[in-house]
Amino acid sequence: PKRLALSQDKSVRVETDGDPLAEQDSSLASEKQKEITKKKLKKLTNGEPLIFSHLHNHSKYSVLRSTAGVKDLITKAAQWKMPAVGLTDLGNMFGAFSFVAEAHKQGVKPIVGCELYLVEDHSKKKFTREHRDLRWQIPLLAKNQQGFKNLSKICSLGYIQGYYYKYPRVDKQIIAEYSKDIIALSGGINGILGELILNKGIEAAEVEISWWIDCFGDDFYLELIDHGLPEEQRVNEVFRDFSKKYGVSLVASNNCFYMEKADADAHDALICIGDGTLKSTPIGKGRDFRYGFPNHEFYFKSAEEMIGLFSETPEAVYGTNEIVQKVEPIVLEREVILPKFDIPAAFENEDDYLRHLTLEGAIQKFGEISSELNDRIDLELGIIKNMGFPGYFLIVQDFIAAAKKFGVYVGPGRGSAAGSVVAYVTGITNIDPFKYDLLFERFLNPERVSMPDIDIDFDDEGRQKVIEYVVDKYGADQVAH
Repeated sequence: PKRLALSQDKSVRVETDGDPLAEQDSSLASEKQKEITKKKLKKLTNGEPLIFSHLHNHSKYSVLRSTAGVKDLITKAAQWKMPAVGLTDLGNMFGAFSFVAEAHKQGVKPIVGCELYLVEDHSKKKFTREHRDLRWQIPLLAKNQQGFKNLSKICSLGYIQGYYYKYPRVDKQIIAEYSKDIIALSGGINGILGELILNKGIEAAEVEISWWIDCFGDDFYLELIDHGLPEEQRVNEVFRDFSKKYGVSLVASNNCFYMEKADADAHDALICIGDGTLKSTPIGKGRDFRYGFPNHEFYFKSAEEMIGLFSETPEAVYGTNEIVQKVEPIVLEREVILPKFDIPAAFENEDDYLRHLTLEGAIQKFGEISSELNDRIDLELGIIKNMGFPGYFLIVQDFIAAAKKFGVYVGPGRGSAAGSVVAYVTGITNIDPFKYDLLFERFLNPERVSMPDIDIDFDDEGRQKVIEYVVDKYGADQVAH
């Protein structure tokens, strides 16, 4: 009797139990498969070499779940001549800015994404042992600038409306509303399709896939992931069938959480730190076990490794190129945008009002304004005006004044902001820079244009009052906290 088995390169082979005729049949079948694969490959690439790009990667911004640095991902992609690399951190896009900037610097196309936590109803926050908070992981990728904005909106709503326990959650209604210019991957065994295939059957998965096809059309891809797990083999097999049946393209990925295979042990230690478990506790399910990855295959593999891994499905490798070609370069650098600070009608603009508050405060702090003090004020206000930051000073001095009014304890100020006379006399800091001979240029320097950074301490109990004041004044959509 013949039986199927998985070979070390994950291809299917037939065990023949030493039967010479069976071995000959198996060899012929293998040669036939190779010939079919060659023809597929030639048709896909027009005879050009097959190229692979990693699209499903996690960085350290997947907090306590990944050891890979943003720069590490891009450097390795550039080293292996990958035309692009994706970033799909868990539930957030915190690394997007540095990721795009570094990718442009190294000549690699950045593909910004996010692996979302999908739930049935993001507004539901009460669960029982029988009805738990079921979550699936779905990677989405931004096709262009508008796609980036839409994906950012989806992520933000996950935190603002759907946050529960430690997960920013979204549902299909949110995804559908902001799906324009976004590419959706099915995810692997942790995706909703994978979970249905493994636990409820193919029929349930077929009902589900129709929603994703309707929502994303040709921008929905079935993701083949192979870390050598039996569950992945089962899901991949069904995805290949679905691809033929529904005309959905395949894409290969490796769901990377660390850079090198040797990093697996350090990555496991990170998971233990995040979950508060001991590394000596065995990995598994149940009371006496802990969470951990099943093997050491979740690393940033070379293009050659990935092409070899999916040698019998070259169209999945080619799917990465198809996505790379769809994605347009995006630019995230822009002018600083601050909320509008309402100034009294008697003043023409923010510069005039800040000068008024500064001179008024200087008289209160020093009694009289000496020529030396006046020169220092003129210097600082001139630099603040030319760098476009008077509004920033007005906003900060306003909420600090409000905090003191509420009886909240406010620190004297830390860092280079203590070198500013304007900050001192407007009440932002409480340290006299003249007395301690502190330099304003360490805080703001026209030679090095960057956003001011004022470190402010509020007492633990009063901090929330200050946040609520700022949110009420400028609007919840204008305040990050």
